[in-house]
Amino acid sequence: MSSRNLIPPPVELTNESDFDQIVSSDGLVSVCGFGSLLSERSARSTFPKLINFRLGILSGFRRVFAHVAPIFFERGIAKPETKEISSLSVEPCEDETLIITIFEIQKSEIPSFMEREHEFRFLAVTLETLNGLLYTNPAVLCARYTDEEYFQNRCKGNQEIFFQRYGQFGIQKIWRDDILPCRAYLRHCVLAAKNLGDLVYHNFVDHTFLGDRKTTIREYLATTGSGIMEEEPPGSLKVRYGG
Repeated sequence: MSSRNLIPPPVELTNESDFDQIVSSDGLVSVCGFGSLLSERSARSTFPKLINFRLGILSGFRRVFAHVAPIFFERGIAKPETKEISSLSVEPCEDETLIITIFEIQKSEIPSFMEREHEFRFLAVTLETLNGLLYTNPAVLCARYTDEEYFQNRCKGNQEIFFQRYGQFGIQKIWRDDILPCRAYLRHCVLAAKNLGDLVYHNFVDHTFLGDRKTTIREYLATTGSGIMEEEPPGSLKVRYGG
């Protein structure tokens, strides 16, 4: 029997205390990286004390560019006029398999992690090694949320909280299927995947989709998105978005 058949279903982590169930005996939490965190440099800029950066397999999810990220507006790389404002998330999809990065952070870093990834649904997932063995400890995955749940659960139904995080940038809806990848961010993710080798690169471009859930990133970069890989990020962001 394949170990994939033994993988338990994801468990939602709603509150900080829920993370206790995935903390290892030595006080560490495993984190999944599927977009910018494919880059070890990006991961270390976000989590300076991370350890054991490595590759793993996440089954039953696909990558989709289908949510608006305010940080792209803050950094001046969003293009609302062309709808190139999307960041990356993952969502359940039974037949998909993703190669991702995994690393550990301290339990004490969970509150800041939850704050930084405010718009996501936190799921405890069981991962595999590249050899198909199951990891003992589940890892936290930042998955697609809904606007309704986000407003009620993370913003506590408070319009002011939503405005501070999204509304001030003219964003009224976070999770959208009619937007395109932020160009600098997409380039960064592709370069990060390429730096991890052919296996990761091909998995990324063939198993990451636009909001239509049909167009792969490989197809997008060969058509509408051609030229993205040749564009340098703004000077101040060259390292941050350099793969």
